[in-house]
Amino acid sequence: MRLLRQTLAVFILLSAATAVLAQQPKSAILPQSFAGWERTSDARTGSDPAVVDQANPAVLKEYGFQHFETATYSRSGRTLSIKAARFNDASGAYGAFTFYRNPRMNTERVGTMAASANERVLFFRDNVLVEAAFDRVTAMSASELRELAAGLPTVTGNAANLPTLPNYVPREEMVTNSPRYLIGPLAMRATNTPLTAEQIDFSLSPEVMVADYNVDRTPAQLVLVAYPTPQIAGDKLRTIEAAGPSQDGTTVVAKRTGPLLAVVKGMISAGDAKAILGRVNYEADVTWNENTGLSKRDNIGNLVVAAFMLVGIILLISLGTGVLVGAVRVGLQRLFPQRFLTRSEEAEIIRLNLK
Repeated sequence: MRLLRQTLAVFILLSAATAVLAQQPKSAILPQSFAGWERTSDARTGSDPAVVDQANPAVLKEYGFQHFETATYSRSGRTLSIKAARFNDASGAYGAFTFYRNPRMNTERVGTMAASANERVLFFRDNVLVEAAFDRVTAMSASELRELAAGLPTVTGNAANLPTLPNYVPREEMVTNSPRYLIGPLAMRATNTPLTAEQIDFSLSPEVMVADYNVDRTPAQLVLVAYPTPQIAGDKLRTIEAAGPSQDGTTVVAKRTGPLLAVVKGMISAGDAKAILGRVNYEADVTWNENTGLSKRDNIGNLVVAAFMLVGIILLISLGTGVLVGAVRVGLQRLFPQRFLTRSEEAEIIRLNLK
């Protein structure tokens, strides 16, 4: 009975501690002030992605959405509304940024990446995505947002790493601000892509990049999928090739390079599609992170040479010590002949000749 009461007490304490931690506010994202802008209202925080985007809350969760914070700022009669969302890592923030960016937006230099459409500016830094809405844009708006970006919380380690897949997207004839980084089927279905989520099979943990191209004023799309192994990419390539030509008459050309699967679809010619695919080439980055046994410390030959050197040093020390001891003994015998006996005298013993 006593044990039961103790167990119940521990359970109640743990439940209370969990409730207190759940009620604690998330760490702040937005500052109280920046570049002369002062917050005019208390920040609104929460973890419901539907508050950030009512149409695509599940897509935000797919990118690793954690929580959001909104605030309104003012300066000299002007207003600025800011909405910030924090994700698990920089890859999630980058993916959400590409999901909401569109080719009609202008590229800006704010944070890690930024794009603008009139008074609306979208940018991200590390794992934080920010949407800023000015009442009117001035020549200093970009520099003001750069100061805001510099004050945002940062992450370290692997959470700060951006995906490497965008580096393989060819830039020639690509529509600016069109690449989209997709990591799940929900974002895939919410965008217009040549391949379906079922064809890609997100159960295999792939990464997907989709980009628009304009070849001689003819639109086309590139789908670049990174699978964990080249074997998986090869299987998916054979599946796409076995499906035959497109039913709508568009050109579909596929290629595998390493673990990357590239597919081009559009009204362009097969030659132009192959030209785009020809610029997609996987290059493996080799990192020597294992012991190769070729260092001076681990080489067996160096070990043998070092052993012989040690033996030689010990022999020299022994020889030098012997010479020094002998010289000291001879010198002491000459200086004090009565106190230091010779070896022959020390060897004499008393003998009894009993016959």
